[in-house]
Amino acid sequence: MLAANVQAIVVGGSAGAIEALGSILPALPADFPIPLAIALHVHPSKPSHLAQVLGMRCALPVKEAEDKEPLAPCTVYVAPPNYHLLLETRGYFSLSADDPVLFSRPAIDVLFESAADAFGRALVGLLLTGASEDGARGLAHIQKAGGLTLVQAPSTAAVRIMPEAAMRLASPDHVLPLNEIGPFLARLDRRALPKREQG
Repeated sequence: MLAANVQAIVVGGSAGAIEALGSILPALPADFPIPLAIALHVHPSKPSHLAQVLGMRCALPVKEAEDKEPLAPCTVYVAPPNYHLLLETRGYFSLSADDPVLFSRPAIDVLFESAADAFGRALVGLLLTGASEDGARGLAHIQKAGGLTLVQAPSTAAVRIMPEAAMRLASPDHVLPLNEIGPFLARLDRRALPKREQG
């Protein structure tokens, strides 16, 4: 089975994920065309400096996503605190103040499920380290929609709960150690990719 031309990458994580992204994002070149949308569990009532922190480690521009903002190439977006981040069918972001999911807002499941509905087989989903089962259901939804699914190998995760939950609920296409995720993403482009290779 082949993944369609990749139009978006969605990433989720919790405990240890900022450090993991600090390893992953430097592998992406400044002309990497595929936009990334990231949902991390951040404190709901404190200002987030996530975009600035990640931007210092990344050749791509990093910004907080805004409501009704179109998804643009060569850009990394992060969910703002205390809002769910969704992707709509026409490639626009939507912010929601709906109830937390698994005690989290932003919730990874919300981003992943909306992106799967919007992009189907043209989506790549990546779930990183974390101390919650948020994201497992969303990754399974991406897989059901035909997208490519990646999970950080639990042995390289700061907290194994999140990747292990995803592996129980779905059968990810690739389970990769942290040091291989960035180079894997850097090889993605808008061509079709084989699924279920040995990672």
